Amino acid sequence: MDQQIIALYDDFTHRHLDRRLFLERASKLVGGTAAALAALSLLQSNRALGQIVASGDARLTTASAGFAGSTGTVKAYVARPVGDAKLPGVVVIHENRGLMPHIQDVARRVALAGYVALAPDLMSASGGTPDDEDTARAEFAKVDLAVARRDAAAAIAYLRSRPDVTGRIGAVGFCWGGGMVNYLATAVPDLDAGVVFYGRTPPLEDVAKIKAPLLLNYAGLDEQLTATVPAYEDALKRAATRYTLSVYPGVNHAFNNDTGAARYDKAAATLAWERTIAFFDKTLKAA
Repeated sequence: MDQQIIALYDDFTHRHLDRRLFLERASKLVGGTAAALAALSLLQSNRALGQIVASGDARLTTASAGFAGSTGTVKAYVARPVGDAKLPGVVVIHENRGLMPHIQDVARRVALAGYVALAPDLMSASGGTPDDEDTARAEFAKVDLAVARRDAAAAIAYLRSRPDVTGRIGAVGFCWGGGMVNYLATAVPDLDAGVVFYGRTPPLEDVAKIKAPLLLNYAGLDEQLTATVPAYEDALKRAATRYTLSVYPGVNHAFNNDTGAARYDKAAATLAWERTIAFFDKTLKAA
């Protein structure tokens, strides 16, 4: 797909949120409304795709959960291997559409690797994630970031308090959630490991506060966001922070999201996921 269309869609999903305006501009690029609608169908999430681990997988126990947040109960999805072994925990933080089925699937992938995975709905303070993705995206723009940050920190504390968790906690986030992991690394000193997928970098003056080792995954074609990474890396080096940075060439923002056919890149996603699990195994299991 033409990179101009992908860039336009990224602008649509992260800034102006106006479907009509996206279609109007896309029509001019691809030669008509029908072609623009076809492009949109490839860019939007398709829930029939991306179910790598079935919701009823017999190897896992899954459940809804709730924990105390800053303004009330935060809803969440929990997945863990069958059995009663105490395991490290991983908080899985969603994109800018809330706790969608794709993120629940990611939580199950984490659980299969031997973790208690908690995917909080950080839209809980405003009523929870709407089922419709366009509605969720529009409502997400109203999320109070300060509340969401406190609730994400509370997710770490809740996971650590569970009797089936060893006490070592990591976090992984995607897009908006990746930015949240970068924030948590600066704000929660006892976070044990953080994995960022194409998330906004934190204020450089806060980088010295980071104690957790980080694995940072960014996309080569995600030019605006990835352009902020060199300054972040310089700050990490000055602070002597333990980190591994990978910029995957030739792939787009959201390359790991296998429900969006136009931007998903299987090779990059597979490699980044292998690195993610190896990183958690090293920092949360072997430590």
